[in-house]
Amino acid sequence: MSVKFGTSGLRGLSTDLVGSVSALYATAFARHMLASGGLKTGSPVVIGRDFRPSSPEIASTIMAALKRVGLEPIDCGTIPTPALALYGASIGAAGIMVTGSHIPADRNGIKFYRPDGEVDKVDEEAITRLASDLAADPEANRVEAGAGQDHETEATKLFIDRNLGILPPDALKGKRIGIYQHSSVARDMLVTVFEQCGATVFPLGRSEQFIPVDTEAVSPDTVTQLARWTDELALDAVLSTDGDGDRPLVADEHGVPLRGDLLGLITARFLGASVVATPVTSNSGLEMDGGFDVRRTRVGSPFVIAAMNDALAAGKTGVLGFEANGGLMLGSDIRIGSKAIKALPTRDSFLPALAVLGTAAERGLSLSALVEDFSLPVALSDRLENYASERSASLMAHLRNSPEQLAAFLAPLGAVKTVSDIDGLRVTLADSRVIHFRPSGNAPEMRCYVEAADKESAASLLRQGLSLLEGWKV
Repeated sequence: MSVKFGTSGLRGLSTDLVGSVSALYATAFARHMLASGGLKTGSPVVIGRDFRPSSPEIASTIMAALKRVGLEPIDCGTIPTPALALYGASIGAAGIMVTGSHIPADRNGIKFYRPDGEVDKVDEEAITRLASDLAADPEANRVEAGAGQDHETEATKLFIDRNLGILPPDALKGKRIGIYQHSSVARDMLVTVFEQCGATVFPLGRSEQFIPVDTEAVSPDTVTQLARWTDELALDAVLSTDGDGDRPLVADEHGVPLRGDLLGLITARFLGASVVATPVTSNSGLEMDGGFDVRRTRVGSPFVIAAMNDALAAGKTGVLGFEANGGLMLGSDIRIGSKAIKALPTRDSFLPALAVLGTAAERGLSLSALVEDFSLPVALSDRLENYASERSASLMAHLRNSPEQLAAFLAPLGAVKTVSDIDGLRVTLADSRVIHFRPSGNAPEMRCYVEAADKESAASLLRQGLSLLEGWKV
């Protein structure tokens, strides 16, 4: 069995998840929730899915498995992950989202939710143990088609209602906004919400084939297409999300994507946050530029949520978290004017997109001018796909083995000044540039993050870093 929990849920090849593995993990999750008191016999579990070809079959298998254990599946259809989480919380239900997020269609994943939010690492360990214990149990592995009550309309309405009123009526009047729809489950909701904010909306690039969009490493082809649309249609912005709608993509009037951590910074200011939890991969300038307490974590929403919970337990208010991919987690209830917004401690793409467009409109700035108004270091990131886990593990072990080996590997870039080992290896060089190597927790990929004083230096460092990674041999 090659599936495993990564930075955001269970992930594996679609061929591995279709069939008995989905039944097994759904059963393990259900038994864990029943044993821990999080659910009781007859409790509802909301189920959602993305547009990957394998997702409907996986969702059907999961619903059948839940019924066998005595739970009641609620089918919420193809909706964004944050919409599923919000609806589950509103009716006191646990949840399961079938999605591989931004990774290619030959892979998929399953995200699990307790009634109070995402499962944490302790839950994941318990589910994994139970799945191992049940691996030889025919009943836990039985594959059959299941169904649940259809609540897609109710779940969709609740999420749209949450997002309407965040901006004043007609806040975006006169703005021309493209919505890159591709195969995102958020594609129609984005059109509805931004039209209601007064914008003239242009749906673009809708696809019936699944297209993986990584908001943290936007492909050159996608950037070229965004620029073409903004030029041809005189757009003020283009908005999109990843496959399950929990990570935003916001591009300026030239089609240039804004960094996800900048979206988080602008949103934190928009909401008046006092505490921000964010991974070590987010821009190092946040501490100087934000006006709030920054709590650094490992990469992955469970770690960000744990840091938010620590802040809440200490009596803090105005608590939120975000990742370098732009997904924003709201730890506290918050009020914007007359609008009360409930906490939603899972990644959300809508709130940051609204906050950034609203901030730019209120200040009378284009998005590119808004970006220039911040004094963050230039941060870039990219990834090498199909980078075997054995290869990345070998490299990281080599670099961690001794300071001399790390220094020799990085010698083409410069001397090492400081090293952080929170998640991957984040190195500050003698000239204050930053390079960070990190194996992906979701796919066979190696990620590289860099920071420098200007775009040219950052782009050069990123190219050099990727070249070093490509040249590594096990």
